[in-house]
Amino acid sequence: MLIIGAGINGIATFRDLALNGVDVVLVDRDDYVAGASSGSSHMIHGGIRYLENGEFRLVNESVHERNALLRLAPHYVRPLPTTIPIFSTFSSLLAAPLRFMGVKSKTRKERGALIIKVGLTIYDIFSRDGGRVPRHQFRGAKASRKLLPALRRDVKWTATYYDASMHDPERLALDVLMDGVAEGDRARASNYLEAVGMGADGAVTLRDAVTGDTFDLRARVVVNASGPWTDLTNEALGEPTQFMGGTKGSHIVVDHPELLAACNGREIFFEFTDGRIVLIYPLKGRVLIGTTDIAHDMAEPIRCTEPEVDYFIEVVKYVFPSIPVDRSHIVFRFSGVRPLPRQDAASNAQISRDYRVEEGERGGVPVLSLVGGKWTTFRALGEQLGGRVLTLLGRTRSVSTDGRLIGGAVGYPTTPEARSAWLATHGAGVGSDRTAELLERYGTSAEAIIRRIAATSDAPLAAAPDYSRAELRHLVETEQVVRLVDVLLRRTSLAFRGLVTDALLLELAELLGDSLGWDAKRRAQEVDDARLYLADRHGITLDSAPSRSRRKG
Repeated sequence: MLIIGAGINGIATFRDLALNGVDVVLVDRDDYVAGASSGSSHMIHGGIRYLENGEFRLVNESVHERNALLRLAPHYVRPLPTTIPIFSTFSSLLAAPLRFMGVKSKTRKERGALIIKVGLTIYDIFSRDGGRVPRHQFRGAKASRKLLPALRRDVKWTATYYDASMHDPERLALDVLMDGVAEGDRARASNYLEAVGMGADGAVTLRDAVTGDTFDLRARVVVNASGPWTDLTNEALGEPTQFMGGTKGSHIVVDHPELLAACNGREIFFEFTDGRIVLIYPLKGRVLIGTTDIAHDMAEPIRCTEPEVDYFIEVVKYVFPSIPVDRSHIVFRFSGVRPLPRQDAASNAQISRDYRVEEGERGGVPVLSLVGGKWTTFRALGEQLGGRVLTLLGRTRSVSTDGRLIGGAVGYPTTPEARSAWLATHGAGVGSDRTAELLERYGTSAEAIIRRIAATSDAPLAAAPDYSRAELRHLVETEQVVRLVDVLLRRTSLAFRGLVTDALLLELAELLGDSLGWDAKRRAQEVDDARLYLADRHGITLDSAPSRSRRKG
Protein backbone atom coordinates (compact mmCIF):
# COMPACT_ATOMS: atom_id res chain seq x y z
CA MET A 1 0.00 0.00 0.00
CA LEU A 2 1.00 3.63 -0.53
CA ILE A 3 1.02 6.51 1.96
CA ILE A 4 1.18 10.03 0.50
CA GLY A 5 2.51 12.56 3.02
CA ALA A 6 5.45 12.05 5.39
CA GLY A 7 4.37 14.27 8.24
CA ILE A 8 4.25 12.69 11.66
CA ASN A 9 0.89 10.99 11.05
CA GLY A 10 1.92 9.50 7.71
CA ILE A 11 5.19 8.35 9.28
CA ALA A 12 3.38 6.80 12.28
CA THR A 13 1.05 4.90 9.94
CA PHE A 14 4.05 3.73 7.90
CA ARG A 15 5.74 2.43 11.06
CA ASP A 16 2.59 0.67 12.24
CA LEU A 17 2.04 -1.14 8.93
CA ALA A 18 5.71 -1.99 8.48
CA LEU A 19 5.79 -3.61 11.92
CA ASN A 20 2.72 -5.62 10.91
CA GLY A 21 4.42 -7.04 7.82
CA VAL A 22 2.63 -4.98 5.17
CA ASP A 23 4.43 -4.01 1.95
CA VAL A 24 4.23 -0.26 2.40
CA VAL A 25 5.65 2.74 0.56
CA LEU A 26 5.76 6.26 2.04
CA VAL A 27 6.37 9.33 -0.14
CA ASP A 28 6.44 13.09 0.32
CA ARG A 29 6.97 15.89 -2.18
CA ASP A 30 9.30 17.64 0.31
CA ASP A 31 11.56 16.41 3.09
CA TYR A 32 10.23 14.37 5.98
CA VAL A 33 8.15 16.47 8.44
CA ALA A 34 8.81 19.60 6.39
CA GLY A 35 5.14 20.61 6.22
CA ALA A 36 2.55 21.06 8.97
CA SER A 37 4.53 18.83 11.36
CA SER A 38 7.42 21.32 11.32
CA GLY A 39 5.17 24.13 12.56
CA SER A 40 4.37 22.74 16.00
CA SER A 41 4.79 24.42 19.37
CA HIS A 42 7.19 21.61 20.40
CA MET A 43 4.72 20.26 22.96
CA ILE A 44 3.10 16.92 23.70
CA HIS A 45 -0.02 17.92 25.58
CA GLY A 46 -3.38 16.62 26.70
CA GLY A 47 -5.20 19.65 25.36
CA ILE A 48 -6.59 21.24 28.48
CA ARG A 49 -8.43 23.86 26.45
CA TYR A 50 -10.22 21.14 24.44
CA LEU A 51 -12.28 20.54 27.59
CA GLU A 52 -13.99 23.85 26.93
CA ASN A 53 -15.08 22.55 23.51
CA GLY A 54 -16.41 19.35 25.04
CA GLU A 55 -13.84 17.15 23.25
CA PHE A 56 -13.49 14.70 26.11
CA ARG A 57 -12.59 11.72 23.90
CA LEU A 58 -9.69 13.67 22.41
CA VAL A 59 -8.49 14.89 25.83
CA ASN A 60 -8.61 11.35 27.21
CA GLU A 61 -6.65 9.95 24.26
CA SER A 62 -4.21 12.87 24.27
CA VAL A 63 -3.41 12.50 27.97
CA HIS A 64 -2.94 8.75 27.57
CA GLU A 65 -0.57 9.32 24.63
CA ARG A 66 1.30 12.09 26.45
CA ASN A 67 1.88 9.79 29.41
CA ALA A 68 2.89 6.97 27.06
CA LEU A 69 5.37 9.11 25.13
CA LEU A 70 7.09 10.13 28.35
CA ARG A 71 7.90 6.42 28.68
CA LEU A 72 8.31 5.48 25.01
CA ALA A 73 10.43 8.45 23.88
CA PRO A 74 12.13 9.84 27.02
CA HIS A 75 15.10 11.01 24.92
CA TYR A 76 12.87 13.61 23.21
CA VAL A 77 9.73 13.93 25.37
CA ARG A 78 10.06 15.19 28.94
CA PRO A 79 7.76 16.65 31.61
CA LEU A 80 7.12 20.38 31.16
CA PRO A 81 5.93 22.56 34.05
CA THR A 82 3.39 24.98 32.65
CA THR A 83 2.32 28.06 34.59
CA ILE A 84 -0.80 30.14 33.97
CA PRO A 85 -0.70 33.72 35.32
CA ILE A 86 -4.18 34.74 36.51
CA PHE A 87 -5.31 38.32 37.01
CA SER A 88 -8.87 37.84 38.32
CA THR A 89 -10.79 35.41 40.49
CA PHE A 90 -14.33 35.09 39.15
CA SER A 91 -14.12 36.23 35.50
CA SER A 92 -15.54 34.09 32.69
CA LEU A 93 -17.94 32.07 34.86
CA LEU A 94 -20.68 32.68 32.27
CA ALA A 95 -18.50 32.92 29.15
CA ALA A 96 -16.89 29.49 29.65
CA PRO A 97 -20.21 27.56 29.53
CA LEU A 98 -21.14 29.54 26.42
CA ARG A 99 -17.85 28.54 24.77
CA PHE A 100 -18.57 24.93 25.78
CA MET A 101 -21.88 25.16 23.88
CA GLY A 102 -20.18 26.75 20.86
CA VAL A 103 -21.65 30.20 21.47
CA LYS A 104 -19.34 33.16 20.94
CA SER A 105 -19.83 35.69 23.72
CA LYS A 106 -20.22 39.33 22.67
CA THR A 107 -18.04 40.46 25.56
CA ARG A 108 -14.67 38.95 26.32
CA LYS A 109 -13.53 38.36 29.85
CA GLU A 110 -10.31 36.56 30.65
CA ARG A 111 -10.60 33.26 32.47
CA GLY A 112 -10.51 33.78 36.21
CA ALA A 113 -8.99 31.62 38.93
CA LEU A 114 -12.22 29.75 39.71
CA ILE A 115 -12.91 28.57 36.16
CA ILE A 116 -9.22 27.65 35.67
CA LYS A 117 -9.32 25.69 38.94
CA VAL A 118 -12.33 23.73 37.70
CA GLY A 119 -10.65 23.02 34.37
CA LEU A 120 -7.38 21.88 35.94
CA THR A 121 -9.21 19.63 38.42
CA ILE A 122 -10.98 17.90 35.53
CA TYR A 123 -7.68 17.72 33.64
CA ASP A 124 -6.03 16.02 36.63
CA ILE A 125 -8.74 13.36 36.54
CA PHE A 126 -7.90 12.61 32.90
CA SER A 127 -4.16 12.82 33.67
CA ARG A 128 -4.10 10.19 36.39
CA ASP A 129 -3.66 7.51 33.71
CA GLY A 130 -0.11 6.26 34.14
CA GLY A 131 0.72 8.73 36.92
CA ARG A 132 3.47 10.33 34.81
CA VAL A 133 3.05 13.96 35.89
CA PRO A 134 2.22 15.72 39.18
CA ARG A 135 -1.18 17.26 39.86
CA HIS A 136 -1.69 21.00 39.43
CA GLN A 137 -0.79 23.60 42.05
CA PHE A 138 -2.25 27.04 42.81
CA ARG A 139 -0.19 29.88 44.28
CA GLY A 140 -1.33 33.22 45.61
CA ALA A 141 0.04 36.60 44.56
CA LYS A 142 3.04 36.66 46.92
CA ALA A 143 4.19 33.13 46.12
CA SER A 144 3.59 33.73 42.40
CA ARG A 145 5.82 36.81 42.35
CA LYS A 146 8.49 34.88 44.24
CA LEU A 147 8.35 32.13 41.62
CA LEU A 148 8.25 34.55 38.66
CA PRO A 149 9.52 37.98 39.82
CA ALA A 150 9.16 39.63 36.40
CA LEU A 151 5.42 38.95 36.15
CA ARG A 152 2.95 41.83 36.06
CA ARG A 153 2.49 43.28 39.53
CA ASP A 154 -1.29 42.77 39.48
CA VAL A 155 -1.06 38.97 39.24
CA LYS A 156 -3.50 37.45 41.74
CA TRP A 157 -2.74 33.77 41.28
CA THR A 158 -0.69 31.35 39.25
CA ALA A 159 -1.67 27.80 38.42
CA THR A 160 1.00 25.26 37.50
CA TYR A 161 0.28 21.95 35.81
CA TYR A 162 2.42 19.55 33.77
CA ASP A 163 2.34 18.56 30.14
CA ALA A 164 5.39 17.52 28.12
CA SER A 165 8.12 19.17 26.08
CA MET A 166 9.13 17.75 22.70
CA HIS A 167 12.47 19.48 22.27
CA ASP A 168 13.35 17.97 18.86
CA PRO A 169 10.13 17.06 17.00
CA GLU A 170 11.87 16.49 13.66
CA ARG A 171 14.35 14.07 15.19
CA LEU A 172 11.57 12.23 17.01
CA ALA A 173 9.78 11.83 13.66
CA LEU A 174 12.96 10.47 12.08
CA ASP A 175 13.20 7.89 14.87
CA VAL A 176 9.62 6.79 14.16
CA LEU A 177 10.45 6.62 10.43
CA MET A 178 13.61 4.57 10.93
CA ASP A 179 11.69 2.08 13.09
CA GLY A 180 9.62 1.36 9.99
CA VAL A 181 12.51 1.40 7.53
CA ALA A 182 14.34 -1.13 9.73
CA GLU A 183 11.72 -3.73 8.82
CA GLY A 184 13.51 -4.29 5.50
CA ASP A 185 12.79 -3.95 1.79
CA ARG A 186 9.03 -4.31 2.17
CA ALA A 187 8.99 -0.93 3.98
CA ARG A 188 10.31 1.84 1.75
CA ALA A 189 10.23 5.59 2.28
CA SER A 190 11.29 8.41 -0.01
CA ASN A 191 11.31 12.16 0.47
CA TYR A 192 11.13 14.54 -2.52
CA LEU A 193 8.80 12.19 -4.37
CA GLU A 194 5.44 13.76 -5.28
CA ALA A 195 2.13 12.11 -6.17
CA VAL A 196 0.97 13.98 -9.29
CA GLY A 197 -1.88 11.83 -10.62
CA MET A 198 -3.88 8.63 -10.42
CA GLY A 199 -5.05 6.74 -13.48
CA ALA A 200 -8.44 5.18 -14.08
CA ASP A 201 -6.79 1.84 -13.33
CA GLY A 202 -5.76 3.02 -9.86
CA ALA A 203 -2.03 3.44 -10.59
CA VAL A 204 -0.51 6.50 -8.84
CA THR A 205 1.98 8.58 -10.83
CA LEU A 206 4.96 9.73 -8.78
CA ARG A 207 7.44 12.44 -9.78
CA ASP A 208 10.98 12.84 -8.47
CA ALA A 209 11.21 16.47 -7.28
CA VAL A 210 14.96 16.58 -7.96
CA THR A 211 15.26 14.90 -11.40
CA GLY A 212 11.72 15.38 -12.69
CA ASP A 213 11.48 11.68 -13.60
CA THR A 214 8.03 10.05 -13.26
CA PHE A 215 6.83 6.48 -12.83
CA ASP A 216 3.65 4.66 -11.83
CA LEU A 217 3.13 2.74 -8.61
CA ARG A 218 0.26 0.30 -8.14
CA ALA A 219 -1.07 -0.27 -4.63
CA ARG A 220 -4.06 -2.11 -3.20
CA VAL A 221 -4.75 0.79 -0.81
CA VAL A 222 -3.74 4.46 -0.92
CA VAL A 223 -3.64 6.66 2.19
CA ASN A 224 -3.69 10.43 1.76
CA ALA A 225 -1.94 11.78 4.86
CA SER A 226 -0.87 15.09 3.38
CA GLY A 227 -2.31 17.15 6.23
CA PRO A 228 -3.65 20.58 5.27
CA TRP A 229 -2.90 19.71 1.63
CA THR A 230 -5.30 16.72 1.70
CA ASP A 231 -7.87 18.33 -0.62
CA LEU A 232 -5.15 19.43 -3.05
CA THR A 233 -3.70 15.91 -3.10
CA ASN A 234 -7.12 14.38 -3.75
CA GLU A 235 -7.61 16.85 -6.60
CA ALA A 236 -4.28 15.72 -8.09
CA LEU A 237 -5.45 12.11 -7.74
CA GLY A 238 -8.59 12.95 -9.72
CA GLU A 239 -11.10 12.86 -6.85
CA PRO A 240 -11.65 16.44 -5.54
CA THR A 241 -12.77 16.81 -1.90
CA GLN A 242 -13.55 19.60 0.54
CA PHE A 243 -12.52 18.07 3.84
CA MET A 244 -10.02 20.60 5.16
CA GLY A 245 -10.32 23.96 6.90
CA GLY A 246 -6.91 24.49 8.47
CA THR A 247 -5.73 27.50 10.42
CA LYS A 248 -2.26 29.01 10.41
CA GLY A 249 -0.17 29.11 13.57
CA SER A 250 3.07 31.10 13.66
CA HIS A 251 5.91 31.37 16.18
CA ILE A 252 9.05 33.38 16.75
CA VAL A 253 12.22 32.27 18.53
CA VAL A 254 14.18 34.90 20.42
CA ASP A 255 17.69 34.94 21.85
CA HIS A 256 16.96 36.89 25.03
CA PRO A 257 18.71 35.82 28.27
CA GLU A 258 16.55 38.08 30.46
CA LEU A 259 13.30 36.62 29.11
CA LEU A 260 14.74 33.11 29.33
CA ALA A 261 15.56 33.67 33.02
CA ALA A 262 12.13 35.21 33.66
CA CYS A 263 10.44 31.95 32.57
CA ASN A 264 12.26 30.11 35.37
CA GLY A 265 12.42 26.83 33.43
CA ARG A 266 8.70 26.66 32.72
CA GLU A 267 6.30 27.42 29.93
CA ILE A 268 4.12 30.47 30.53
CA PHE A 269 0.68 29.69 29.09
CA PHE A 270 -2.13 32.25 29.22
CA GLU A 271 -5.06 33.98 27.59
CA PHE A 272 -4.15 37.15 25.68
CA THR A 273 -6.39 40.20 25.33
CA ASP A 274 -8.12 38.82 22.22
CA GLY A 275 -9.05 35.56 23.96
CA ARG A 276 -6.36 33.57 22.16
CA ILE A 277 -4.35 31.12 24.29
CA VAL A 278 -0.64 31.90 23.80
CA LEU A 279 2.65 30.66 25.18
CA ILE A 280 6.17 31.75 26.11
CA TYR A 281 8.37 28.69 26.27
CA PRO A 282 12.10 28.30 27.11
CA LEU A 283 13.74 25.86 24.70
CA LYS A 284 17.36 25.11 23.74
CA GLY A 285 18.67 28.29 25.37
CA ARG A 286 16.15 30.37 23.43
CA VAL A 287 12.53 31.40 24.02
CA LEU A 288 9.71 30.26 21.74
CA ILE A 289 6.72 32.61 21.53
CA GLY A 290 3.47 31.60 19.87
CA THR A 291 0.98 31.01 18.47
CA THR A 292 -1.64 32.50 16.20
CA ASP A 293 -4.82 30.84 14.86
CA ILE A 294 -5.69 32.37 11.50
CA ALA A 295 -7.81 30.91 8.68
CA HIS A 296 -5.52 30.12 5.74
CA ASP A 297 -5.90 29.47 2.03
CA MET A 298 -3.55 26.60 1.14
CA ALA A 299 -2.90 28.19 -2.26
CA GLU A 300 -1.14 31.06 -0.45
CA PRO A 301 2.38 31.03 1.11
CA ILE A 302 2.61 29.94 4.74
CA ARG A 303 4.67 32.60 6.45
CA CYS A 304 4.98 34.32 9.83
CA THR A 305 3.95 37.87 8.91
CA GLU A 306 5.03 41.20 10.35
CA PRO A 307 1.62 41.78 12.05
CA GLU A 308 2.06 38.41 13.76
CA VAL A 309 5.50 39.46 14.99
CA ASP A 310 3.94 42.65 16.40
CA TYR A 311 1.35 40.44 18.12
CA PHE A 312 4.04 38.28 19.75
CA ILE A 313 5.93 41.32 21.03
CA GLU A 314 2.70 42.49 22.68
CA VAL A 315 2.18 38.99 24.12
CA VAL A 316 5.45 39.27 26.06
CA LYS A 317 4.72 42.83 27.16
CA TYR A 318 1.34 41.67 28.54
CA VAL A 319 2.84 39.36 31.19
CA PHE A 320 6.44 40.63 31.46
CA PRO A 321 6.05 44.40 31.00
CA SER A 322 9.54 45.21 32.30
CA ILE A 323 11.31 43.00 29.72
CA PRO A 324 11.62 44.71 26.33
CA VAL A 325 11.50 42.44 23.27
CA ASP A 326 11.93 43.71 19.72
CA ARG A 327 12.81 42.38 16.29
CA SER A 328 16.53 42.48 17.01
CA HIS A 329 16.05 39.54 19.38
CA ILE A 330 14.43 37.26 16.80
CA VAL A 331 16.69 34.50 15.49
CA PHE A 332 14.06 32.33 13.80
CA ARG A 333 10.43 32.47 12.83
CA PHE A 334 8.20 29.73 11.47
CA SER A 335 4.62 29.01 10.56
CA GLY A 336 2.47 25.98 9.84
CA VAL A 337 -1.14 25.16 9.04
CA ARG A 338 -3.07 22.89 11.36
CA PRO A 339 -4.76 20.08 9.39
CA LEU A 340 -8.20 20.84 10.80
CA PRO A 341 -11.55 19.72 9.37
CA ARG A 342 -13.75 22.18 7.49
CA GLN A 343 -16.32 23.37 10.06
CA ASP A 344 -18.67 26.26 10.68
CA ALA A 345 -17.42 27.13 14.16
CA ALA A 346 -17.99 30.30 16.21
CA SER A 347 -14.23 30.89 16.21
CA ASN A 348 -11.10 29.19 14.91
CA ALA A 349 -10.32 28.03 18.45
CA GLN A 350 -13.57 26.06 18.47
CA ILE A 351 -12.77 24.03 15.35
CA SER A 352 -12.33 20.43 16.48
CA ARG A 353 -8.76 19.19 16.93
CA ASP A 354 -9.95 15.58 16.66
CA TYR A 355 -9.34 13.42 13.58
CA ARG A 356 -11.29 11.13 11.32
CA VAL A 357 -10.72 9.01 8.21
CA GLU A 358 -12.75 9.50 5.02
CA GLU A 359 -12.92 6.61 2.55
CA GLY A 360 -13.20 6.97 -1.25
CA GLU A 361 -11.91 5.07 -4.25
CA ARG A 362 -10.28 5.57 -7.63
CA GLY A 363 -10.03 2.86 -10.27
CA GLY A 364 -11.25 0.30 -7.76
CA VAL A 365 -8.48 1.23 -5.28
CA PRO A 366 -9.60 2.45 -1.83
CA VAL A 367 -8.29 5.94 -1.02
CA LEU A 368 -8.33 6.80 2.70
CA SER A 369 -8.05 10.52 3.52
CA LEU A 370 -6.87 11.53 6.98
CA VAL A 371 -8.67 14.64 8.23
CA GLY A 372 -7.14 16.21 11.34
CA GLY A 373 -4.50 14.81 13.65
CA LYS A 374 -1.91 16.33 15.98
CA TRP A 375 1.56 15.53 17.25
CA THR A 376 0.43 14.26 20.63
CA THR A 377 -1.79 11.50 19.25
CA PHE A 378 0.40 10.36 16.35
CA ARG A 379 0.95 6.84 17.68
CA ALA A 380 -2.74 6.17 18.39
CA LEU A 381 -3.73 7.71 15.07
CA GLY A 382 -1.17 5.62 13.17
CA GLU A 383 -2.46 2.46 14.82
CA GLN A 384 -6.10 3.35 14.08
CA LEU A 385 -5.39 4.22 10.45
CA GLY A 386 -3.15 1.18 10.12
CA GLY A 387 -6.02 -0.94 11.44
CA ARG A 388 -8.32 0.38 8.72
CA VAL A 389 -5.74 -0.57 6.10
CA LEU A 390 -5.25 -4.05 7.57
CA THR A 391 -9.01 -4.62 7.39
CA LEU A 392 -9.10 -3.56 3.73
CA LEU A 393 -6.20 -5.93 3.01
CA GLY A 394 -7.97 -8.78 4.82
CA ARG A 395 -5.19 -9.05 7.39
CA THR A 396 -5.09 -9.11 11.19
CA ARG A 397 -2.85 -7.11 13.49
CA SER A 398 0.19 -8.95 14.83
CA VAL A 399 2.01 -6.02 16.50
CA SER A 400 0.75 -3.07 18.54
CA THR A 401 2.84 0.07 18.95
CA ASP A 402 1.19 0.77 22.32
CA GLY A 403 4.04 0.30 24.79
CA ARG A 404 6.73 -0.05 22.11
CA LEU A 405 9.84 2.12 22.59
CA ILE A 406 10.70 4.52 19.78
CA GLY A 407 14.15 4.65 18.16
CA GLY A 408 16.82 5.97 20.51
CA ALA A 409 14.63 5.25 23.54
CA VAL A 410 15.65 1.59 23.44
CA GLY A 411 18.15 1.17 26.27
CA TYR A 412 17.97 4.90 27.10
CA PRO A 413 19.14 5.58 30.68
CA THR A 414 16.39 7.30 32.66
CA THR A 415 18.08 7.52 36.08
CA PRO A 416 21.30 9.30 37.07
CA GLU A 417 22.92 5.97 37.91
CA ALA A 418 21.96 4.39 34.59
CA ARG A 419 23.12 7.49 32.74
CA SER A 420 26.54 7.42 34.42
CA ALA A 421 26.90 3.75 33.57
CA TRP A 422 25.90 4.32 29.94
CA LEU A 423 28.39 7.16 29.54
CA ALA A 424 31.17 5.11 31.12
CA THR A 425 30.46 2.18 28.80
CA HIS A 426 30.24 4.20 25.57
CA GLY A 427 32.59 7.12 26.17
CA ALA A 428 35.92 5.43 25.47
CA GLY A 429 37.77 7.22 22.71
CA VAL A 430 35.25 10.06 22.51
CA GLY A 431 35.22 11.54 26.00
CA SER A 432 32.42 11.72 28.56
CA ASP A 433 31.32 15.28 27.73
CA ARG A 434 31.01 14.56 24.02
CA THR A 435 29.27 11.26 24.70
CA ALA A 436 26.78 13.01 26.98
CA GLU A 437 26.11 15.62 24.30
CA LEU A 438 25.42 12.94 21.68
CA LEU A 439 23.19 10.96 24.06
CA GLU A 440 21.17 14.12 24.70
CA ARG A 441 20.88 14.79 20.98
CA TYR A 442 20.06 11.30 19.64
CA GLY A 443 19.23 9.00 22.55
CA THR A 444 20.89 5.60 22.26
CA SER A 445 20.95 6.01 18.47
CA ALA A 446 24.12 7.96 19.31
CA GLU A 447 25.95 4.64 19.61
CA ALA A 448 26.47 4.43 15.85
CA ILE A 449 27.76 8.01 15.73
CA ILE A 450 30.10 7.40 18.66
CA ARG A 451 31.54 4.32 16.94
CA ARG A 452 32.09 6.33 13.76
CA ILE A 453 33.80 9.18 15.59
CA ALA A 454 36.03 6.77 17.50
CA ALA A 455 37.04 4.93 14.32
CA THR A 456 37.92 7.92 12.14
CA SER A 457 39.46 11.34 12.25
CA ASP A 458 37.02 13.98 13.41
CA ALA A 459 36.93 17.69 14.08
CA PRO A 460 34.30 20.21 15.21
CA LEU A 461 32.64 22.27 12.52
CA ALA A 462 34.53 25.55 12.40
CA ALA A 463 31.28 27.55 12.19
CA ALA A 464 29.26 25.44 14.67
CA PRO A 465 31.67 23.65 17.02
CA ASP A 466 29.06 21.74 19.04
CA TYR A 467 28.57 19.59 15.90
CA SER A 468 31.39 17.61 14.31
CA ARG A 469 32.26 16.58 10.77
CA ALA A 470 31.94 12.82 11.39
CA GLU A 471 28.61 13.38 13.11
CA LEU A 472 27.24 15.34 10.16
CA ARG A 473 28.54 12.78 7.67
CA HIS A 474 26.67 10.09 9.56
CA LEU A 475 23.40 12.05 9.41
CA VAL A 476 23.82 12.79 5.72
CA GLU A 477 24.59 9.20 4.78
CA THR A 478 21.98 7.45 6.94
CA GLU A 479 19.00 9.83 7.08
CA GLN A 480 18.18 10.44 3.39
CA VAL A 481 19.45 14.02 3.27
CA VAL A 482 18.85 15.51 -0.18
CA ARG A 483 19.31 19.25 0.30
CA LEU A 484 21.32 21.57 2.51
CA VAL A 485 18.17 22.91 4.21
CA ASP A 486 17.33 19.37 5.33
CA VAL A 487 20.36 19.49 7.63
CA LEU A 488 19.82 23.06 8.83
CA LEU A 489 16.16 22.64 9.70
CA ARG A 490 15.41 18.97 10.39
CA ARG A 491 18.55 16.90 11.06
CA THR A 492 19.93 19.56 13.43
CA SER A 493 18.61 22.56 15.38
CA LEU A 494 21.14 24.98 13.87
CA ALA A 495 18.53 27.22 12.23
CA PHE A 496 16.11 27.10 15.16
CA ARG A 497 18.81 28.37 17.53
CA GLY A 498 19.90 31.12 15.17
CA LEU A 499 23.33 29.64 14.48
CA VAL A 500 23.28 29.76 10.67
CA THR A 501 25.96 31.94 9.10
CA ASP A 502 27.37 32.25 5.59
CA ALA A 503 30.48 30.46 6.85
CA LEU A 504 28.36 27.56 8.09
CA LEU A 505 26.51 27.27 4.77
CA LEU A 506 29.78 27.06 2.87
CA GLU A 507 31.26 24.56 5.31
CA LEU A 508 28.19 22.32 5.22
CA ALA A 509 27.92 22.51 1.43
CA GLU A 510 31.49 21.25 1.19
CA LEU A 511 30.89 18.46 3.69
CA LEU A 512 27.54 17.36 2.19
CA GLY A 513 28.97 17.63 -1.30
CA ASP A 514 31.75 15.18 -0.45
CA SER A 515 29.22 12.65 0.87
CA LEU A 516 26.55 13.12 -1.81
CA GLY A 517 28.78 13.67 -4.82
CA TRP A 518 27.84 17.29 -5.51
CA ASP A 519 29.99 19.15 -8.00
CA ALA A 520 31.03 22.77 -7.49
CA LYS A 521 27.94 24.08 -9.31
CA ARG A 522 25.54 22.03 -7.14
CA ARG A 523 27.31 23.13 -3.95
CA ALA A 524 27.01 26.80 -4.89
CA GLN A 525 23.36 26.29 -5.84
CA GLU A 526 22.57 24.63 -2.51
CA VAL A 527 24.11 27.57 -0.62
CA ASP A 528 22.12 30.08 -2.68
CA ASP A 529 18.90 28.06 -2.27
CA ALA A 530 19.43 27.82 1.48
CA ARG A 531 19.95 31.58 1.79
CA LEU A 532 16.74 32.27 -0.13
CA TYR A 533 14.77 29.62 1.76
CA LEU A 534 15.83 30.87 5.20
CA ALA A 535 15.07 34.48 4.30
CA ASP A 536 11.68 33.70 2.76
CA ARG A 537 10.39 31.06 5.19
CA HIS A 538 12.14 31.92 8.44
CA GLY A 539 13.05 35.61 8.37
CA ILE A 540 16.82 35.00 8.46
CA THR A 541 19.14 37.06 6.30
CA LEU A 542 22.90 36.66 6.39
CA ASP A 543 25.79 39.09 6.26
CA SER A 544 27.89 39.01 3.11
CA ALA A 545 30.91 38.70 5.41
CA PRO A 546 30.23 35.31 7.06
CA SER A 547 30.29 36.24 10.71
CA ARG A 548 26.84 36.21 12.29
CA SER A 549 23.08 35.99 11.65
CA ARG A 550 21.20 39.23 11.09
CA ARG A 551 17.54 39.33 12.02
CA LYS A 552 15.03 40.37 9.43
CA GLY A 553 12.97 43.27 10.73
